[in-house]
Amino acid sequence: MVSHATLHNEDEIRRKDIRVGDHVVIQRAGDVIPQVVRVILEKRPAESQPFVFPTLCPVCGSHVVRDEDEAAQRCSGGLVCPAQAVEQLKHFVSRDALNIEGFGSKNTQFFFERGWIKTPGDIFELETRYGAEIRKLEGWGDKSADNLFASIRKVRNGVGLDKFLFALGIPQIGQATARLLAAHYLSMTELMAQADLARDKESEAYQELTAIESIGAVVAQELLDFFAEEHNRSEVLRLLGLIAVHDFEPPAPSDHPLAGRTVVFTGTLPTLTRSEAKAKALAAGAKVAGSVSKKTDFVVLGEDAGSKAKKAQELGISTLSEAAFIALCNNQKQ
Repeated sequence: MVSHATLHNEDEIRRKDIRVGDHVVIQRAGDVIPQVVRVILEKRPAESQPFVFPTLCPVCGSHVVRDEDEAAQRCSGGLVCPAQAVEQLKHFVSRDALNIEGFGSKNTQFFFERGWIKTPGDIFELETRYGAEIRKLEGWGDKSADNLFASIRKVRNGVGLDKFLFALGIPQIGQATARLLAAHYLSMTELMAQADLARDKESEAYQELTAIESIGAVVAQELLDFFAEEHNRSEVLRLLGLIAVHDFEPPAPSDHPLAGRTVVFTGTLPTLTRSEAKAKALAAGAKVAGSVSKKTDFVVLGEDAGSKAKKAQELGISTLSEAAFIALCNNQKQ
């Protein structure tokens, strides 16, 4: 028996013109999924109006965003929206993020419900503001409290840029993507400055951002939406005043001819798969980008190279055949 169906897909709601107060026909799509089939128009209230999705979050006032390839709409105020706060905080302290030992999901929930932590920055003021009260909590005591505060201080004393970026919980910015961004911009100050410039889709900063390997328009937009919210920017700046976020340290310089160079692959290579070619470039200390820009050093041409080869020619960038690329990978500078 289907008891209820949830409507959240804006395109479907518009296509079927479903409104508040409507009577609808539903069915089971597949085995169990409830599906709204159509509206019973003769039962529609006379005063009904088409449903309009909010443009601002009703909880925190941040902008509502929707990715081009997704049906869901989301609040962009990730760090400060109370409706998202608990899960954001759990992610922030998790092992793969800042790894604050002793916090955990249960304690995060407990401290949040007490009003002691609302945003990530509150974690680093927990000892000074509520330390005495925490020591008196049932099941805690001095030893448990000391261990927790020591873990917090450890993070305060230094965390890598890639870990910090991942901990912010920006949609689409996983561990690998956070490391790519850290390796490209090297510091949080530079990343935020370039994110400001990249809001202009015609800017060189935007072209540079989307040229980073694995960071296309969708991931770039998530990053830009996050830093476009003043709430998020303020919280990040607050965190930077509470935590020592270390600049990303690239691998030690190499005498390899590809070390530190940016390489773009285009077309079908004769013998190497794209993954194999990228692995060779990265092993030689090169950066691999997804599109050609002024910062590209080499474009490796395969069959049907297309627009990237043309742009390389226009910008005067050196092009390599697969054979020349392999030879460069295998030879050290003399």
